[in-house]
Amino acid sequence: MTTTPTRESLWDIEQAAAYLGVPVQTLYAWRKRHYGPPAGRVGRHLRYDPDDVRDWFRVQREAA
Repeated sequence: MTTTPTRESLWDIEQAAAYLGVPVQTLYAWRKRHYGPPAGRVGRHLRYDPDDVRDWFRVQREAA
């Protein structure tokens, strides 16, 4: 029996970059500087929770 996730799937770095409208390399640079939306590793791959990315963006927008 296959189960489907009840939440939105995690985003890869390309999806997070597309949502934020920045190049993938910007997300890598932000991560090195401990800036940007939080990401986690799944093996060698970075994954972003879409809710975390949206929340991070909302805070940035409100601070501006």
